[in-house]
Amino acid sequence: MKIRVYPEGIIRALHDDRLNLADIGRFRVARASWVEPDSQGHWWVDLDNSRGPILGPFSTRAEALKAEVDWLERHRL
Repeated sequence: MKIRVYPEGIIRALHDDRLNLADIGRFRVARASWVEPDSQGHWWVDLDNSRGPILGPFSTRAEALKAEVDWLERHRL
């Protein structure tokens, strides 16, 4: 899990159940993207909430989730 701490005390991370963010202090969860299938069963990643692109199509949800995490770690953390 990657965590970025900014000088003003803001912490940014991708949500992961392995770390209880409440242990750190007050926190706010915000949706960074959507991973959804289309009518033909292809998976798409919509990163509009993170000012990013739409990625896909992917054959599996797992591939789409990996692409989502890779993009968010590179561009938002």
